[in-house]
Amino acid sequence: MKIYTPIAISFFALLSLNSCKNDKITPNRGKVKFETISVSSKIAGRIEKIYVQEGQEVKKGDTLALVNIPEVNAKMMQAEGAITAAQGQLNLAFNGATTEQLNQIEGQLNSGKAQMEFAQESYNRLKNMYEDSLVSQQQFDEVKMKLRMAKAQVDALEAKRDEIRLGARSEQIEQAQGQLDRALGAKKEVLSASDEQYVIAPANMSIETISLEEGELLTPGYALFNGYKTDGLYFRFTIPESRIYDFKVGKELTLVNPYTNEETSAKIVAIKQLAQYADITSTAPLYELSESIYELKVVPTSNTGDQKFYTNATILIKQ
Repeated sequence: MKIYTPIAISFFALLSLNSCKNDKITPNRGKVKFETISVSSKIAGRIEKIYVQEGQEVKKGDTLALVNIPEVNAKMMQAEGAITAAQGQLNLAFNGATTEQLNQIEGQLNSGKAQMEFAQESYNRLKNMYEDSLVSQQQFDEVKMKLRMAKAQVDALEAKRDEIRLGARSEQIEQAQGQLDRALGAKKEVLSASDEQYVIAPANMSIETISLEEGELLTPGYALFNGYKTDGLYFRFTIPESRIYDFKVGKELTLVNPYTNEETSAKIVAIKQLAQYADITSTAPLYELSESIYELKVVPTSNTGDQKFYTNATILIKQ
């Protein structure tokens, strides 16, 4: 009995070896890939709420998270105040002076004219007296100076009254309009920052990783969500130089899922050389170490909606 035991073991080992030889490994093996995508924020803030979970599929435009940015509310109040002030200045420039302002300038002008009349009478009296040598030269010059000052004051008040009646100058209106435009631009900037409180999905995607948790601080440019575009399916094959001439860009291929035997029509969209042997994706690379390695990027041309693909799963090129 002991004699037959080694023979039986050898027999089964031989059968196993023969079965391995018959199970031919195709050299054209590749991997399923999806275009990666990262979602970050432009403005720093604290994560207030996360609305998705890892592994969840979302649509373009879905809200992924809410970021609390306290500075937005304060800046919005400042922008609203600046707009109100600028709009008031522009309205004043267009509408001109009020009735009260006109009455005030008319009162100042009447007072100035009364002072000028009094200065004119004083000048006339002292002129006659000066001609009769009854007053000194200095006294006469003082009265003459007061008359000139009164006339200058009346001229200035009349010019101011005319300016108010005619309304604001075009330069003043343009200045007020410029201040309003600047205030409106500041508000638009705040509104843009307010929109950044909501982290939005830029494309249809599956959420693979969430880098932070609620309550943590999110810095600008930091990837909060990482995932794959659901419509970014492609296949990656590594081919040695001894077989690369069997392929070319635009060539149609038939791919086979070795686990489901489902077939997919596809075509080659890019061929590039890989810099390192470690970048290969074939599960059984049949090539010489001295050979250069090339990558085929293959995209499906048929509808794959009824098929299920998993990242980095094996895919074959049908022989």
